[in-house]
Amino acid sequence: MYIVKGMSPQKSAEENVRALQEALDRTGTVFVGEPGVYELDRSVIIHSNTTLIFGNGVTIKLVLRADEPEKVSYAFINEGAYTGRTDWNISVIGLHLVCNGIDWHNYNAITGLRGHVSFFHIENLLIDDFDCPDVGSASYCVQICDFCNIRLENIHIEGNKDGIHLGCGSGFVIRHCRFRTHDDPIALNAHDYTSGNPMLGWIQNGIIEDCTDLDAPSTDGFFCRILAGSWCDWKRGMEVRQSDSVVHNGRIYRVDNGPDGVVYKSVTPPEHESGTQTYDGIRWVMIQDNPVYSCGCRNIVFRDIFLQKKRPIAFSVHFDNDKYSRSCYPGSKAPVQSGLVFENIVSENEIPVLITASTPVGSLRLNGCDLRGRIEFTSFENDAPDYGCASVYVTASDFDGCNIVCEKGRSAKLYTSACSGKAGLKGDVITD
Repeated sequence: MYIVKGMSPQKSAEENVRALQEALDRTGTVFVGEPGVYELDRSVIIHSNTTLIFGNGVTIKLVLRADEPEKVSYAFINEGAYTGRTDWNISVIGLHLVCNGIDWHNYNAITGLRGHVSFFHIENLLIDDFDCPDVGSASYCVQICDFCNIRLENIHIEGNKDGIHLGCGSGFVIRHCRFRTHDDPIALNAHDYTSGNPMLGWIQNGIIEDCTDLDAPSTDGFFCRILAGSWCDWKRGMEVRQSDSVVHNGRIYRVDNGPDGVVYKSVTPPEHESGTQTYDGIRWVMIQDNPVYSCGCRNIVFRDIFLQKKRPIAFSVHFDNDKYSRSCYPGSKAPVQSGLVFENIVSENEIPVLITASTPVGSLRLNGCDLRGRIEFTSFENDAPDYGCASVYVTASDFDGCNIVCEKGRSAKLYTSACSGKAGLKGDVITD
């Protein structure tokens, strides 16, 4: 274990960053132990095979540099986020982070990556005993994209923006967490705004358990957003708008013009190999060279979730369709989100809708849940995809007046076992 030298609560933010970065460049186990508040004024980079441990009473506080405010785009970020190479075996333990009013303001750092604690291209990651009491309104607290085998435990996050924001990846555990966030405590955003994730792809094979959505006087978003999307090959004359994606020459490009609400006609194909270039007044950012045409979330278990906050909707199986993003491009093949399991979901406040789904759904399984809120399947009025028929399996649950609702164009089949009460069925819902 290496105890960081030259870093202390009495030192300047610049000195602390320099000392901590020099220690992390050694890799191995790095320890910050003296209790106190340590200021940092720029991003700290973590390499593969590194464990960063903060002792009891250690707090990291972000501050701005007047001469170079962009240097604090991220508090902590892995090296691979910049190099594009996957990092391995990183642990961050005991980080207590105070944002201090610092919020996202440098969208040109890495397009789509805007978490105070960000990991992009990462395998075998542990974040344990993490606390952040003051997330702003633009930065996510923790953001992880293109991952394999990550574990986030004993997390406490409060503030305005997303608590834990995931992009594409496989194999994750989020457990023993408390959230009080105005926006989504947990966002599983396989698709996203151009500014919301740096890469597109499936989020799969995960467990989210023992998490509490703490009560608060106001809210936006959902306890968990489960977001999918689809797109197609670039075609001459196609109309695009903010956050639309296309595949061309083996790469995925996205519109990055900002949420201006304008529809653009694309005449010139994007062909640059990296970064952002403008064609026909359209800013295209190249995000990845392993093209896929759709993404979503599958094989995810939510277990022991305690919903103390009054929210209109708890879980949204989601497509966006607004000035920020259109998840499902007209004519593209929409993905089917499936294998979503809900066990012991407890509503402790007024939540009219427990689960809503605007995407195609293969199966939802609910076991031992409090079903006071309805389950609803909604559809787009225009450019609706092929939704198919969703299967809903409910066991050992109390319906307690729960309605299962299918709007026009949606259908579901309900299977029940060992349940009390009876669901109210509206629309094209059939029972086994």
